[in-house]
Amino acid sequence: MKEGPDIARIATLIGDPARANMLTALMGGQALTATELAASAGVTLATTSAHLSKLEDGGLLIQRRQGRHRYFALADHAVATLLEDLAGLAATRGHLRHRPGPKDPALRQARICYDHLAGDYGVRILDSLMTRGAIIAFEDTLTLTDSGRQFVCDIGIDLEATQTPRRPLCRACLDWSERRSHLGGSLGKAIFAHMLAKGWAKRDPDSRAIRFTREGTRRFLALFPVENADAA
Repeated sequence: MKEGPDIARIATLIGDPARANMLTALMGGQALTATELAASAGVTLATTSAHLSKLEDGGLLIQRRQGRHRYFALADHAVATLLEDLAGLAATRGHLRHRPGPKDPALRQARICYDHLAGDYGVRILDSLMTRGAIIAFEDTLTLTDSGRQFVCDIGIDLEATQTPRRPLCRACLDWSERRSHLGGSLGKAIFAHMLAKGWAKRDPDSRAIRFTREGTRRFLALFPVENADAA
């Protein structure tokens, strides 16, 4: 008799193409209706309902009700982390879906990855913090240094409020478009929330792209400089 966690069940739930598309749509961090998820998966509403029931029973989704409406979201950041890691692994193994379109460059530059920034700008944050010595890496572990803590506080982020025992402060997430790591964890979330609160950027209502204003871009590049980077 086999014992231990049943990884095959989780893999089966995620492995279905329609369910994978639904989970990817929820990586935007917003709760979506069954109708919206059906559109993202390209299947009927009846088929979507069956898939959502399986994902909810498997602990990957939670359901929220608001009046007569039902919304679905990822169960927690652990599920988002798993999907993020799978996306990065798929990219490094050459398993990519090419969907050319005008939104692709925007997604590659900056997009939301559940609750933090991914794409070129997400990678730039981690590169810049490591270059200035704010974060140091040892194997797969990222550590915020004393100078890094001071830097975070100086830009207006309450570090104590950011930390939680259920989530690492800093986490390296392999970015599927850049093939390098961007900054995740509770610090990645806090920095992204800080930029939105400052009005530097806003979400694209039709995709996971994050659109920076001209002034927001200037401030972002100044706050996170990278040596020899093209700031244009």
